[in-house]
Amino acid sequence: MKIFVIGTLPSSLYNFRGQLLQCLNRLGIQVKGLASGASTSDVNAVEKLGADYIDYPVSRSGLDPKEDFKTFKSLRDIFKEQQPNVILAYTIKPIIWGAFAARCLPNCRFYALVTGLGFAFQKGNWKKNLLMKLVIFLYKTALKRADKVIFQNPDNRQVFIDLGIVHEYKTAVVNGSGVDITHFEVKPLPSTPTFLLIARLLGDKGIREYVKAANIVKQKYPEAIFQLVGPEDPSPDGISLEELTILNKNNSVDYLGGTDDVRPYIEGCSIFVLPSYHEGLPRTVLEAMATGRPILTTDVPGCRETVINGENGWLVEKSNVEQLAEKMTWFIENQADWQRMAKESREMVEDKFDVHKVNKTLVKIMELDK
Repeated sequence: MKIFVIGTLPSSLYNFRGQLLQCLNRLGIQVKGLASGASTSDVNAVEKLGADYIDYPVSRSGLDPKEDFKTFKSLRDIFKEQQPNVILAYTIKPIIWGAFAARCLPNCRFYALVTGLGFAFQKGNWKKNLLMKLVIFLYKTALKRADKVIFQNPDNRQVFIDLGIVHEYKTAVVNGSGVDITHFEVKPLPSTPTFLLIARLLGDKGIREYVKAANIVKQKYPEAIFQLVGPEDPSPDGISLEELTILNKNNSVDYLGGTDDVRPYIEGCSIFVLPSYHEGLPRTVLEAMATGRPILTTDVPGCRETVINGENGWLVEKSNVEQLAEKMTWFIENQADWQRMAKESREMVEDKFDVHKVNKTLVKIMELDK
């Protein structure tokens, strides 16, 4: 038995699918991880998990027919040569072009793991709406022969069903990518109100709203600390460092750059914030919950699965700066509730989002537990 796990970024194979690769390897399955542009350290990291690494070309952002055809042809050639029995693809381009390429293997099972709807599903001007129609068409055509389409929250699943992309009987839902609760230990909460957002610098992560809300709260509570961790992103929705500097002209937010290890930053915060417009199921929020942190996030698909209002944190309306600032203020003025909420976060992760439980469900969906 040979399984391919296909993503775009090599780091996602070991950061987000590492436990899954190990789980599949322990089942005696030959595992190969596919991504684009791996360094020697990336390859070594994948191989340490018991998987072989194969590189293929893919452009993460934009729709360039030449580049996308190159991706499709490369995957098809790899599939013909390697003859996998099962393929699990995640993120939009590996799913679409991987599904088309897999048609050269009549006896290979294909599974799509939709980790979020992304920028292409957000309505806007005519260009964005045209892009959304194209993406829907590509998904619908590519997934006709998929054995199962797996979602990380029920809202995304319903969108695909309502748009006619996939039939309900072909769908399944898992609790995100899961989090390793032994890697993220509960740590004491700092006494100084310290808010943290970890995200790539993208508009739909709510970066602008976070900075604007921090500006408001800082006027009343200058001692509060607001931190932002995350790299720039080449996506059309990306926020440049220049724009971030202009947004943050009051220096309300400390921008700390990117990181390979989020744990020290999460351990240094009191409240974790993610004002995202949409998610599959946000990994950073799960990591913060595992560390024992109250959560402030938006009432949108993916994010709402991580919070019970008033129990382990608060949900606010998407793009609503005033509500975000209001709940930040609530946390500052209700420090006595932090510990209770932190405890609830950790218990919720242990119950629903433990990576081993999530992977067990994935293995069952792909019928690899027999």
